[in-house]
Amino acid sequence: MGKNSLISVITQEEKEENSGSVEFQVFIFTSKIRKLTSHLELHKRDFLSQRGLRRILGKRQRLLTYLSKKKKVRYTKLIDQLNIKEPKTR
Repeated sequence: MGKNSLISVITQEEKEENSGSVEFQVFIFTSKIRKLTSHLELHKRDFLSQRGLRRILGKRQRLLTYLSKKKKVRYTKLIDQLNIKEPKTR
């Protein structure tokens, strides 16, 4: 997957209009997660970045849980679009 593959999914107009929507927030967190993951592959002992990655993963997980409870159709569309594994439920 290329560096800018997620950027092409959302246009600039959509960014300005929907910057507070749950889908957009999940999109931003996913792009940050992928950047940090590639960084941590090179720098395995960067513990502060590992902590930041865990925080972002938790935030994205909470947003996805919220979206799956409120709007299941939008949730499944977003999961497919961003190629995210469906989280395990407790």
